[in-house]
Amino acid sequence: MKLGLFMMPLHDPRRNYTEMLHQDRQAVILADELGYSEVWVGEHYSCSSEPIANPLQFFASLIDQTKNIKFATGVINLPQHHPAAVAGDVAQFDHLSKGRFIMGVGPGGLVSDMELFGTQEMNRAEMTVESVEIIHKIWASDPPYRIQGKYWNVVLEKNLIPSLGFGPMLKPYQQPHPPLAISVMSPHSSSARQAAERGWSIVSANFIPPVYAKSHWEQYLIGCENAGRRADPEQWRVARSILVTDTDGEAADYLANPSSSYGWYYDYIIEDMAAFNMQKILKPSPDIPDSEVTREKCLEWMVMSGSPKTVLDKLVAFVDYVGAPFGTLLATQKDWEQPKIHQRSMQLLAQEVMPKLKDYCASLKQPS
Repeated sequence: MKLGLFMMPLHDPRRNYTEMLHQDRQAVILADELGYSEVWVGEHYSCSSEPIANPLQFFASLIDQTKNIKFATGVINLPQHHPAAVAGDVAQFDHLSKGRFIMGVGPGGLVSDMELFGTQEMNRAEMTVESVEIIHKIWASDPPYRIQGKYWNVVLEKNLIPSLGFGPMLKPYQQPHPPLAISVMSPHSSSARQAAERGWSIVSANFIPPVYAKSHWEQYLIGCENAGRRADPEQWRVARSILVTDTDGEAADYLANPSSSYGWYYDYIIEDMAAFNMQKILKPSPDIPDSEVTREKCLEWMVMSGSPKTVLDKLVAFVDYVGAPFGTLLATQKDWEQPKIHQRSMQLLAQEVMPKLKDYCASLKQPS
């Protein structure tokens, strides 16, 4: 099992934007130094609390500041972009990073972005699939291009001047294309099943109870069976909120602090879900009333916290529960309102917890 970092990123919008970007860059640099295998960053154009508009641009500033970590878009919201633009941008970044890129895509989940780009009433799931198909056709062919779709067309036939290099679109560094993944959140997500049918990997969101993450793998198994493909747990990434401190008491005291960024994070998520009557996403049981979906309950349901031993025990129990030693654990980045606590958590997770968790997962794959 690998260890990665998932950054929406989510910040208190009252903070200075320049400082936030610098802090997010420092988190990626630290993750690389600690041996994290990949970092995921989201795309949000119209949200001051999720303030990175272009993850590729953000990542480009980190290529020469890091050595091994892979950069993953979490996600490129494909309905908001012309496929030709995505094909060109991704191919360029893939070359700049020499293949340190994972192409996370999705239909978009931020309603203000949907309104901004005029996609709110459109079939975004269908658009996402079409966009991927067009992008892959661009990368697999040479001009002239005539790719017809329901939502977009790619036509380049009349202005081809080979001697000047006019016409060809850049192909990515990784051949035939960068690995592709989608994020999944809803219980028993059909997107997880469809991803498996298409050979894509999945990322289970962190702000869901374990029971829904388990359902994602169950759907992925169905999709692989439908496609006649062996289900590979390496293609499943699971994001979780994790806080590792030197002692259990230190973690408990920090989470009980009203100003902790973990608490603020779930305050934000609760309000976000309530605005669209989606509190069920946060409940480990549908019988729980909406009034009980509180900061304290979310911290209890969805944050793995404590000493390295305590967090290891919780992660082992989680792996056993979901039924598969998934390929990558993505620790979710929180706002560094107390940098030393968050940096120490990243260090302890990488150096004290993950080696033992990897050993445990390896033992599950050994013949009995």
